[in-house]
Amino acid sequence: MSPSSRTPPGATEASDTPSGPDEPPALATIGEFGLIERVTRDRAQPPATLLGPGDDAAVVAQPDGRVVACVDVLVEGVHFRLDWSTPRDVGRKAVAANLADVAAMGAVPTGLLVGLAAPRETPVETLEGLAEGMWAEAGVVGVGLVGGDVAASSTLVVSVTALGSLEGRAPVTRAGARPGDVVAVCGRLGWAAAGLAVLTRGFRSPGAIVDAHRAPTPPYAAGPAAALGGATAMIDVSDGLLADLGHVALESGVRIALRREAFAVPGRLAEIAPALGVDPLDWMLTGGEDHALAATFPAGTALPEGFVVLGAVEEGEGVVVDGEPYAGAAGWEHFT
Repeated sequence: MSPSSRTPPGATEASDTPSGPDEPPALATIGEFGLIERVTRDRAQPPATLLGPGDDAAVVAQPDGRVVACVDVLVEGVHFRLDWSTPRDVGRKAVAANLADVAAMGAVPTGLLVGLAAPRETPVETLEGLAEGMWAEAGVVGVGLVGGDVAASSTLVVSVTALGSLEGRAPVTRAGARPGDVVAVCGRLGWAAAGLAVLTRGFRSPGAIVDAHRAPTPPYAAGPAAALGGATAMIDVSDGLLADLGHVALESGVRIALRREAFAVPGRLAEIAPALGVDPLDWMLTGGEDHALAATFPAGTALPEGFVVLGAVEEGEGVVVDGEPYAGAAGWEHFT
């Protein structure tokens, strides 16, 4: 991580009013460089990191010669609430959203860059927990946090950029679906939406449902496996299955037809849905942030492990369920 360009050389961001002896230290008491040192010290980098934090930029090995790159921004009060999630959960969630995007291209992650903006009064332990979660999720796929930047802000904002390698393969884009393909999904659907519904109503259980909203568990390995298995198009389900398959339909110039009977509603979702007055299938069709992978494959292809067929690709446009457009919002969209 490099210091912010807004910080003059030799300047310090230490507060004139440090925390009291019985209070946990705030960001203002340790400053920008103190924070960087705390979140990077004693962290092992994988072999792909040729030069990690501490210089003007990191150096990451990319034997393929091409770099897959994506970025996600999480804003407190919009994407997470610290009264619902621990800082560690938020760190995991921020990294997971990006690693899933890399997987959706059929690539494997090689490194992560982190941008952090936080109020001066933010407790240091909050930021250390955030970093701990990031490192933990990065470790799931064997990559490291190779660099980034920090700055002062009125709101806690976390931005993560992920880098990936295609390992010699062509990227699997949203534009390759063809009529006759099957549509399949790997990973959980509707769990994060159910967890959000539970939290919104003031409850904190069932734990498995709530935890699905706090920190998703995407099927990272399924992305490269789908690419090797002949996937013609693929997308990370971040905003809702219908909404994200809508992007595939638009970019590929096709219609995607899903069948309700193909969806196996998990028992946990079926148990809590009546108490919340929700059809659990609505969560599965429109709920985001589980970061499942949806892909299309030529008919007759032996699907990679974990993928379940939910429909087919047809001539036409848009996404339909049992032959009809879905009534209601297809998923999350900012600014609407």
